[in-house]
Amino acid sequence: MPSIISLNGSPKDGSSTGILLDTVASAIIENSEYSFTEESYNLHELKFSFCQSCGFSPEPDYCIYHDDYYPIYQKLIDCDIILFGSPVYFDSVSAQAKAFIDRCNCLRPPDFKGETGDKFKKIIARKRLGAMVLVGGERGEFECARKVIAGWFKWIHVENFGKLYYAGTAWKEIGPVARDEAILRQTETLGRNLSKRFSEAYAGNMG
Repeated sequence: MPSIISLNGSPKDGSSTGILLDTVASAIIENSEYSFTEESYNLHELKFSFCQSCGFSPEPDYCIYHDDYYPIYQKLIDCDIILFGSPVYFDSVSAQAKAFIDRCNCLRPPDFKGETGDKFKKIIARKRLGAMVLVGGERGEFECARKVIAGWFKWIHVENFGKLYYAGTAWKEIGPVARDEAILRQTETLGRNLSKRFSEAYAGNMG
């Protein structure tokens, strides 16, 4: 059974980021011939340590820290679609999102012995499908945040299939995107397109 993992980097419950991620996931499920399961994580609820750049490969372990983050490693490897969302703070992803991304460093652990001909080992053999959601202010400055998530997708062997930007104006309000029918339609379209892409390219390679 294929699976979706949805990662919300907003520090606010009920945020526009969370609403958009839920809408994308629902559209994938509703438009797919497959019975997807979905797991969602609000990163601000997790208690986990920051990456300390420990300088060695933890194999066969995923990390030296066994905290709230640790069980998610296997879910990132096993899932079929990854949805990642964040508000844009100081032109980048949130602190919660960046801390989460940094802890994925050892999903490509260093090859200090030179056994692979590369600096890093690729322990994730199967490519997955992914999309990102970014929520910002009126300026609509999304590029720096996009690069962070796109780089993370590349690192963990995910096809960066689509992105959705929402430039809100009601910055004092939580979840204003719920009233924006145009952006919600775009979100549903992204979900439908992800479902179609999965059927075309990934369904035969499910985890």
